[in-house]
Formats: sequence, structure tokens, C-alpha cells
Amino acid sequence: MKNPENISEVAKLQPDYMGFIFYEKTPRNFDAEIPEIPSAIKKTGVFVNEEIKVILEKVKTHDLNAVQLHGDETAAFCAELKTLLIETPVEIIKVFSVKDDFDFERLEEYEAVVDYFLFDTKGKNKGGNGITFNWEILKEYPSEKPFFLSGGIGPEEVEEIKKLKAYFQQNAKENLLYAIDVNSKFEEQPGFKNVEKLSAFTKRL
Repeated sequence: MKNPENISEVAKLQPDYMGFIFYEKTPRNFDAEIPEIPSAIKKTGVFVNEEIKVILEKVKTHDLNAVQLHGDETAAFCAELKTLLIETPVEIIKVFSVKDDFDFERLEEYEAVVDYFLFDTKGKNKGGNGITFNWEILKEYPSEKPFFLSGGIGPEEVEEIKKLKAYFQQNAKENLLYAIDVNSKFEEQPGFKNVEKLSAFTKRL
């Protein structure tokens, strides 16, 4: 999100999370003040290979509730950040880029130092590529840690999302598919969301 008025309009839909990207190399980079939104919405700062001191500064300045790490951050980096945020209830979400396959063993060292994983489509950009990856591989997900599903999700993916959710429910893992992360398929321009499309999507989901 970028535009204050658009942020306020989207907030009326009461999403669980709302993302603000602090990465200068993207047109979605957020460099304003977040308007007042309902406290139930978790303000999420998105960072790409950023220094810990900068992340902590943004958490304090914008009163962030979650941090999404979208770069090559190591488990040690996440552990240090978690320790420094111990006095603040800030969730840590670690992103992994996926295409046609994925080595789930990569997740093991992050298990104890992040709150959620997020699976996004591997592409030329650090997110916002507008394409989905092969969701079938998530049926091999070995972890008990809940995850966000991201990557090119739009209205046409609703039925596939429901099928994936049903799969986890049938296998007694209904809480693993924790959240759906949407972005580019609902944009009129970078960082500016179409509220009507988001509303219709939410109702269908």
C-alpha cells in the first residue's frame, strides 16, 4: 500500500494484514506516514536484505505489528531480529521464492526463529511478479508452522485456493494454510489497490 486515501478505503474491508514495502528499488516503496487504521489490522513492513537497525527503526516509527523478510536473510539474522524484538509483539514472516519445485529442508533452520513462512513465486522481481507457482508442491509441506500463500493470486484463483484448503483439512492440517497474500492482480498502479475487486474477492473466498 502507498496512497493514504487508498489505505483508508482498503482498511474498511478489514484485512488481517496490510503491507508497506520499505525497499527503494520498487515503485511500491513506501515513504509516507501510515494513516490511522483499525488496530485489528496488522501493519506489516516488507524488507529486502535490509540492515537490522533500519528494520527496528521502521518498526518503531510506524508501530509495525509484523515484519516480512523478502530477501536472502539467514536464520541467524532472523534469530537476532527476534531477540531484539522480544519486548515487542512483532511477528516475523520469512519469504521463500518457489517455481516448479522447492527443497523444504531449507526451512528447518528457520523453524524456531520466525512465526510464519510465506511462499511467493520466483521471478525477476522480489515479489509482485503477477504469476502463480506450482501449488501442488505444497502438498509435500513437512512443517507444522502455518504459512502465507502468495504470488500472482487474483479472482481466478479462488477455486484453487479452496481446493488447497480442503486438502489440508482432509489431512488434519487445516491451520497450515494460514493466510492469502494478494497484491499485483488487484492494482490499478503500483501500490494502489482496486477496492471493489478486493471486496468481491474476499466475499467469494
